Amino acid sequence: MKWNYFAKDTVGKQFVSAVDSVSANIGEGFGRFHKKDKIKFYYYSLGSVKECLDWNEKSRIRKLISEEEYQFIYSSLQDLPKEIYYLIRFTNEKLKQ
Repeated sequence: MKWNYFAKDTVGKQFVSAVDSVSANIGEGFGRFHKKDKIKFYYYSLGSVKECLDWNEKSRIRKLISEEEYQFIYSSLQDLPKEIYYLIRFTNEKLKQ
């Protein structure tokens, strides 16, 4: 896929940043000691997944990605909220603080 400078500088950077922040927030939450801190970062991660979905949609509408690429990214992102909610529920039930 080849994007022009404007697309890379606007949508591309934001999309990559959102994707990176999904795992970064999970990692940061995992490294926190207190339950509330952990869960706060897991929720940030959920927000980043929603942001990824938005950038994916914008990329499709602006014809920056093909329909096949859009569908692949969309389906890859669909399982993440369920997994993150499981992590939140597990943290809530298993940790005392």
